[in-house]
Formats: sequence, structure tokens, C-alpha cells
Amino acid sequence: MIQARGLGKSFRVADKQPGLGGTLRHFFARRLKDIPAVRDVSFSIEPGEVVGFLGANGAGKTTTLKMLTGLIEPSAGDVEVAGFRPFRRQAAFLRTITLVMGQKQQLIWDLPPLDSLRVNAAVYGIGEAEARRRIDELAEMLELGEELRRPVRKLSLGQRMKAELLAALLHRPSVLFLDEPTLGLDVNAQARVREFLADYNRRTGATVLLTSHYMGDITALCQRVLLIHQGQLFYDGSLQELTQQLAPYREVCCDLGEIYPPEAFRGYGELESLAGHRVRLLVSRDQLTATVSRLLSTFPVLDLEVNDPPVEEIIGRLFREGAVG
Repeated sequence: MIQARGLGKSFRVADKQPGLGGTLRHFFARRLKDIPAVRDVSFSIEPGEVVGFLGANGAGKTTTLKMLTGLIEPSAGDVEVAGFRPFRRQAAFLRTITLVMGQKQQLIWDLPPLDSLRVNAAVYGIGEAEARRRIDELAEMLELGEELRRPVRKLSLGQRMKAELLAALLHRPSVLFLDEPTLGLDVNAQARVREFLADYNRRTGATVLLTSHYMGDITALCQRVLLIHQGQLFYDGSLQELTQQLAPYREVCCDLGEIYPPEAFRGYGELESLAGHRVRLLVSRDQLTATVSRLLSTFPVLDLEVNDPPVEEIIGRLFREGAVG
């Protein structure tokens, strides 16, 4: 459904030096330079897959999404989405995809969402009766009711985001590009949006490429992830395999009967946090049994838990390193 081959994008910007002299030289003899944003990115996504697209700020995620949706033309390589070349912006292609950006909105601020939805239906050539049926179906899935009849400016952020999703899916696209769809939402609203997206994928078989800084979105929806760093793709595989590869340690959390200084835990692994009676350690898997035994015999342990480290911490370490070990 989505095929990227050697995809690259560079932006030409002014090469201006600081200071008055640099400004004068730039005025009379402007120099330009090319800044690579995405370099040699290749991947393919099958119909019906839900794939997470992860990277730090500035890694090239949004630039890649814009090339996949035809908003910008690649500087190098080739891309196909549902058999179309996105940058040609053919009407049939635009009816096949949708792009939802958490920091952008398409609904008209002073009008109820229902009015904007009717406009969208007209743009896509959806008849009034069919549009009404689709709106009712999606509104039920999104738990939207009277909110569709109130001005957008009077809706909560979570209600607005759900209305944005409804507007983006009204034409029943087969490919969804979601860029931070839960940005700024509270925990409950995030959970409802995730449930809706999972349900929509099951019902329609839509292909989804999702970027998010909330790892809860990725772990709830995606079995496969793409990781990009400094414009280059350096991992394409299952999230489970990634966490196993990058987490050769376990998280040990202890509630202690007394308060100890940080140096008391030297030699027990990596001290991640110490807050009052609670200590959190990262312990290598091959040392886990011995370390837990020493903790129990040395400290007044009231409670002890052993877990895998949070996946967001694992991914964060990976971004800092910039490569898979």
C-alpha cells in the first residue's frame, strides 16, 4: 500500500554569516546551501498494517509524511501510495488518503463541526443521505453527539480532536497518515482516540502510519515501528523485538523501611531515581537474581517489584545513541 525507495528531501536555505558584515555580504552576494532533512529512506507497508513512525523532534518524521501525502516533492528517490505518485496530487489519490495533524485543524472555528462536515461531504461528492449516515456512524464510534452542533471554539480539546478525526475520515480513506493525533489530550481522551483508531482499522482494514511522542499510542496500536534519526531510517521491525534488543536490564523498584543516601546503592546497578523511601534501579538481566538477593538481605525492604523498563525510556535511550546496538 505504501512503498518508499531511497526517499530524500533537502531544503535550500540562505547561508548568512552573523553580524553587520555578514548581513551586508548576504545582501550583495547571497549564498545558498542545501540542508538534508531526509536521506535515503526506504520501507514498505502492507494493506491493513498499523505502523508507528518514531523519531526525536527534527528527525524528519513530518517531512517524510508530507512527501507521502504529496504536500512536498522528494528531492531524491521515489514513493508510491495506493499505486499513486503522491506529489501529482490526483483527485483519485486524494480520495484515498487522509492526513491528520494534531497541531493543525480543518474545522471552521466559529461554526459547529456539522457545518464543516457538510462542506467536506460536498467536496468529496458524497450525497446528503449518505453523508448523514456516515456522520452518524462515525459520531457513534467517537462518542460525539450534541458536540457536533456547538461552535468548534466552545468544544474541549478532546472533543475538537475527535471532530477533526470524523472530518478526516468522512470520505472513508484507505490510507491514514496521523501526525500526533493525541497531542495535548488528557489521558482519558487519548485512550478514547486510541480505541477508536483500533476499531476503525478492524472495521475498514485501513492502512495507518502513525507518529506520536506518546508511547502509549504506539504500544496500544502498533506491532511494527519505523525509527528515524537525523533524517535516516535505522530500524524497521516489531516493537517487541526492539525492546528485547535494547533492554538487557530489568527495572527493580523497592519501598524501604528507612531513607538511605544515593551512595548506599552503589554496586546494585544503575540508580535511576531515589525519592524518600522509594528507590528505582536498573539491573542487568544476568545480575538480577544476585542483586535482588543482596537488596533483600541488606536493606529493610517492605515491597519489591521487578519489571521491564518503560518502552518510552528504551526508545529515548535509543534516540540519544542514534543507533541500534
